[in-house]
Amino acid sequence: MKYEPIIADRYYHIYNRGNNKQSIFLEEKNYEYFISLIVKYLIPVANIYAYCLIKNHFHILVKTKTDIPDLKISKAFSNLFNAYAKAINKAYNRSGSLFQDRFKRKIIENEEYLKTLILYIHLNPEKHKIIKDFCNYKHSSYSKIISTGNSFLSENEVIELFNDRASFSSVHFQRQEKIHELDKNIFLE
Repeated sequence: MKYEPIIADRYYHIYNRGNNKQSIFLEEKNYEYFISLIVKYLIPVANIYAYCLIKNHFHILVKTKTDIPDLKISKAFSNLFNAYAKAINKAYNRSGSLFQDRFKRKIIENEEYLKTLILYIHLNPEKHKIIKDFCNYKHSSYSKIISTGNSFLSENEVIELFNDRASFSSVHFQRQEKIHELDKNIFLE
C-alpha cells in the first residue's frame, strides 16, 4: 500500500490497530505512556484536535504546523509509534510487530468532515460498546476539551468549530445516533 506523505499545514486523521487486532494497550499505564509520547513527538510538529485510545486501536486528529519540513513531520510520527512499540515489546517480553501495519493517515479537506470526525473519534468507545456513555471514557479528548483547564490539546480551535463549549457538547448528543450508524469505512479505509 502506498502512503501519502504527511505535509505541513494540513488536517490528518491518524489511526492504526494492533497486529491481528490484538491489544496495544495492555494496562492503564500504557495509555498514559502513549499520551506522553504524543506530547513529546507530535506537539512540536502538530496541533492535536482530538484523540481516542481503545484497547486494540487508536485515532488521533491533528493539524500539522506550518513552516516545518515535511520529512521532520513524518519522522515525528514514526518516532512516536516506534518508541511505543519498542517499549511495549520490552516491557511485556514480546517480539514482532505491535501494530497491524504502518500508521494510516487520511487528509481532511473540509470543515464538515473535520467536525464529523471529531464526533466519530469521541463516540468511538460507545460505538464499540466499551462504555455506555462516551463522556465518561477517560482515554479520549472529549472531557479535556469541555473542561476549562489547560492541556496539550488545541481546545480553543476545536470549540470554535462548534461555536462554544455548550454547542460542542450538545452536537455530540444530537448526532450520536447518526455517527453510530456511519459505516466505519467512511473513516477507516
